[in-house]
Amino acid sequence: MGISLVAGGAGFLGSHLCDALLASGHEVVALDNFITGSRENLAHLGDHPRFTLIERDVTEPLDLQADAVFHLASPASPQDFATLPEAIMWVNVLGTRNLCDVAQANRAPFLFASTSEIYGEPLVHPQVETYHGNVNPIGPRACYDESKRFGEALVMSRRRTHGLNARIVRIFNTFGPRMRLGDGRMSIEFIRRALGGQPLPIWGDGSKTRSLCYVSDLVAGIARAMFQPNTDGGVFNLGSPEEHSVAYYAKLIIELTGSPSTIEYNPARPDDPSQRRPDITRARTVLDWSPQISQREGLAKTIAWYRERHAFAATS
Repeated sequence: MGISLVAGGAGFLGSHLCDALLASGHEVVALDNFITGSRENLAHLGDHPRFTLIERDVTEPLDLQADAVFHLASPASPQDFATLPEAIMWVNVLGTRNLCDVAQANRAPFLFASTSEIYGEPLVHPQVETYHGNVNPIGPRACYDESKRFGEALVMSRRRTHGLNARIVRIFNTFGPRMRLGDGRMSIEFIRRALGGQPLPIWGDGSKTRSLCYVSDLVAGIARAMFQPNTDGGVFNLGSPEEHSVAYYAKLIIELTGSPSTIEYNPARPDDPSQRRPDITRARTVLDWSPQISQREGLAKTIAWYRERHAFAATS
């Protein structure tokens, strides 16, 4: 089935994509510079005959063979926005250019993993692919939002001017095993704190909404966007249309963990979107894709995975 190159292959999403591609019979080459990725995420693939891991920074020129190129390389946590802003921007600018070059040199299809963050504080709900967004270009999240928007523009410009076979997926809130414990995103932060009996922090009054998609469903959508026919030039929202408030998720995770944790309300953070829900009509129609695992089932699986692998000490 050829070589699939997965940039960011040691990350949360990238490692699960490697698993899915190998299970489908592909040969997989994973690239990662391990700024936020983890070798542990790929340790189970160390002896796999069709898997290769290369430590490489995609912001540097690349000379690699590939039959399909997936660009998932980028820190994506709000905590990373504060500590790694330039690394985020460069990987979505130079990294995107270099991986487009690899795809063109090999006449291989290219997939850019973008984000729901390109919609910013949306004025359209649910968000459709034709909505251009409402983004603060100089705010604390701008390094991620705007560099992903730049990456999208670069990919489509390369397609128009050089015939690159390309598609973009806009990934909404995703959760599951292998998220970094210190990631800071809502789902893993709530799980980590609930398992440790700590208060769950909510920024604002808890009414902001999110739509959580389990990781195995999400990577299935990524693979379909790459390999289904008639996806060249396409932009696809990938995520769950099941939308709930942040307070709902906090209470659900406390319930599923059986935790004594309480909820702690804090002042709202700047530029934190008030609502997130994808319109996935295009993914349903073109990719024949929609999430199959309910949020409750996915959260239960995720909680069990972390509980089995980590010791969580309760704190007062």
